[in-house]
Amino acid sequence: MSDPQQDLNRDLKQLIIDALGLEDIGVDDIDDQQPLFGDGLGLDSVDALELGLAIQKRYGIKIDADAKDTRNHFSSVAALAAFVTARNAA
Repeated sequence: MSDPQQDLNRDLKQLIIDALGLEDIGVDDIDDQQPLFGDGLGLDSVDALELGLAIQKRYGIKIDADAKDTRNHFSSVAALAAFVTARNAA
């Protein structure tokens, strides 16, 4: 039986790869806890905007780019999954 949290994590990883055109990376190459920015996956602020738009489109949730905690939500796949889950439950 599949785990909904793991399914969401995999879906988010695939979304990151597709939205940002990361051709040399597979879903299994991204760790759930790995930082998405800086020394982790190496994403930048433009990637953050593109990823935010892709998440809004895919999950139908509004992301406030100016909110203080938005940066924390985008820190890792696990944090992003928790954010999407919380928004969908609200």
